[in-house]
Amino acid sequence: MSAAPRRSLAVQGSLWLARRGRDFIGARRIELLEGIERSGSITRAARQVGLSYKAAWDTLDAMNNLAERPLLIRTAGGKRGGGSRLTDHGRELVRLYRLLESGYRRLLAQMQLQVHDFDQLSRLMGAIIMKTSARNQFRGKVKTIRKGAVNADVVMDLGDGLEIFANITNEAVRDLDLKPGREAVALIKASSVLLSPDAKLRISARNQLRGTVSKVIRGAVNTEVKIQLAGDRTLAAIVTNEAVDELHIVEAAACTALVKASHVLIAVND
Repeated sequence: MSAAPRRSLAVQGSLWLARRGRDFIGARRIELLEGIERSGSITRAARQVGLSYKAAWDTLDAMNNLAERPLLIRTAGGKRGGGSRLTDHGRELVRLYRLLESGYRRLLAQMQLQVHDFDQLSRLMGAIIMKTSARNQFRGKVKTIRKGAVNADVVMDLGDGLEIFANITNEAVRDLDLKPGREAVALIKASSVLLSPDAKLRISARNQLRGTVSKVIRGAVNTEVKIQLAGDRTLAAIVTNEAVDELHIVEAAACTALVKASHVLIAVND
């Protein structure tokens, strides 16, 4: 009896836009607005998305209350009957959401390619958190790609003499359509950065970025250290308080950030 196939991890999610701290627009609400625009009827649109008439009205009222301008124009019944249609602002909101959703789906597809085990999932989720906080994302251009049997070494040129080395799967290279000259973003999780005050340290980490400590933010257990790199770029690292003390990491001191190539993720805009 053959063993059951191993199920792979699936990356899933849905896009919501919030306003004033409250849920504003999601996929189902957009479908409701699109249905109204097509049919001219709240009743028919509600039926299409599986909502009761009252639930549809409540949803539309909630959206209108949060919107900058009205999303709907409603007309009372008469000889030609009543109806509803979207305002220009409502149509623009639908267009914006669908545009964002398209990019969001591409991001999920790119993430899926890099999720093959729990270690990679942990690194990936860390990169997402880092990106949300706008730390350690470096835009540049692909300089070279050297493919192996499974993985590829990708070198990105950030300008100002800075280069980032990444080791990703050949499948990811194909899906991202990476090639020399293409613009991309290198993502590095802050906790994946090692620090050394010794610029001559011999270590296997491909990325050795020299700079100056610009800020030291000490916590109860860990410390966030920000390194000022060439080209006015800043790299954040999370290290233990003990490491900061032992290495005498202080502001204005020279420091080298060390990052393994396998800890660098690459993203593209399209």
